[in-house]
Amino acid sequence: MSVSPSAPLPFDPVDEARRHWADHGWVAAAPGMAAVTSVMRAQQIFLGRVEEVLRPLGLTFARYELLMLLSFSSTGAMPLGKVSARLQVHPTSVTNAVDRLEAQGFIRRLPHATDRRATLAEILPEGRQIAQVATKELNQQVFERTGLDPADIDALTDVLRRLRSGFGDFEVGDPGRGTGPT
Repeated sequence: MSVSPSAPLPFDPVDEARRHWADHGWVAAAPGMAAVTSVMRAQQIFLGRVEEVLRPLGLTFARYELLMLLSFSSTGAMPLGKVSARLQVHPTSVTNAVDRLEAQGFIRRLPHATDRRATLAEILPEGRQIAQVATKELNQQVFERTGLDPADIDALTDVLRRLRSGFGDFEVGDPGRGTGPT
C-alpha cells in the first residue's frame, strides 16, 4: 500500500479543493470539507505506514488491535461481543479477525464459563509474542515518528478527542482512561 503518490504534488490538493468549494458558492462548507478531507488523508497515510510494518508479521491493524485488547485484559480473554464493543467494529469484523488469528495460532475460542450463549477469544503465548514484536516495531517506526512535535501531537489528540466525544464515540469521563475496566 502506497501512502503517497510516486512524486509529491507541487500544491496541497486539499487547499485547492477548498478554494474550488468556495468558488462554487459553498463557502460555509469549504472549511469543514477541508478538515474532513485532511483527517481522511492523514488516516490513509498512518494506516499505510502501520500496515507496512505489520504485513511482514502476518497481521493487519484490526488483528493487531484485537491481540492488544486481549493482552491488556486482566485474564487474556474476552467475550466476542465485548471485543466488538471495545474496538467499535461490527461483530462480523470481529469474527473475521478471530478466525484469522485463530488460524495463525495466536488466539483460541473458548466457551464462556457462565453464559452458554457467549464465546470468548483468548490470547495464546504465540499471540502475546507476536503482539510484543509488532508493538516494538510500530513504536519505533510509526508511533515515535509521527512527523509532528510533541506539542502538536498533544494538540491534535485533544482536538480529535473532542470531535469523537461530540459525535458520541465515547462517554465523557477521565480523558486518560476509558470509562470501564477491560
